Amino acid sequence: MGSIQQPAAPMANPEDRAALSSRVIPTMTLSTAQNPLTAPLLPPQAAAAAERAAARFEITGNAVITGGTGSLAQAATRALIEHGLSSVCLMDLPSSLKTAEHQLAHLQQDFPHVKVHSMPVDVTNQEVVEQAFQQAADTMGGIDILCCFAGVVGCVHSISATANEWRKVLDVNLTGSFICAQAAAKHMKSSGHGGSIMFTASISAHHVNYPQPQAAYNVSKIGVTHLTRNLAAEWAVHGIRVNCISPGYMDTVLNEGDNLKEVRSVWASRCPMGRMGDIEEITGPVVLLNSRRGGRYISGTDLVVDGGAMCF
Repeated sequence: MGSIQQPAAPMANPEDRAALSSRVIPTMTLSTAQNPLTAPLLPPQAAAAAERAAARFEITGNAVITGGTGSLAQAATRALIEHGLSSVCLMDLPSSLKTAEHQLAHLQQDFPHVKVHSMPVDVTNQEVVEQAFQQAADTMGGIDILCCFAGVVGCVHSISATANEWRKVLDVNLTGSFICAQAAAKHMKSSGHGGSIMFTASISAHHVNYPQPQAAYNVSKIGVTHLTRNLAAEWAVHGIRVNCISPGYMDTVLNEGDNLKEVRSVWASRCPMGRMGDIEEITGPVVLLNSRRGGRYISGTDLVVDGGAMCF
């Protein structure tokens, strides 16, 4: 019986080895206590307690919201506007924006004093993202806040998952988040005012979901949490705070339907509060993390919003 010939391993290039031993590694620059972009703010000067309380969680400037037509993104957008946001650009796939035309028109009607823009964007396409963020910055007069809600789910048994299925989930949820954050950060840095970036991770970053198999999704979300910490460390010197929220199972259209009734019961049974989260229950964390004063010293944080599910 003949033996199977293995292909010879490529020989290491001596020049490549020499380059490794002489390479210069880039290093981070951290902020300092004297940096006005990260220094504490003076207390609110308003005389009335109610005015000082409002100032504590005031939202200022302009925001970009990716996945902007989704349920969580819409709830977050309304909350940011109610707390003082000046203008917002909702980015999503063309088909999603088309379906949500009435919804977006209703948003503008509810808040006539705020400029609401929408823009078609594929978050996995770096060139398209950079063009869209430039257009958003030009239209709104800058970008102060980015909230990344764009994402896809993928429940599939790992034994039969294809590489393309795996790549799609990571490309949208993780790579797309990075591409958008990088585009926003360039504008925040050049403005000299800094800003706030908020990703959407998940409790899927903290434990293995049950009963549905979704390895790619879980890996993408734990990647988002660590991306949060890395960018928070790198970009603090520019006055850019980077955080994320990890929602538990939320009562959105994605989790509706009789086919999911049994699974929903499993999810609720594993939560100390015995239920799924209401969409409105993410708005407080969103406002906190993106408020210039209330969230001033919060960066690199993953805020879990799950009714206590991660207690177990």
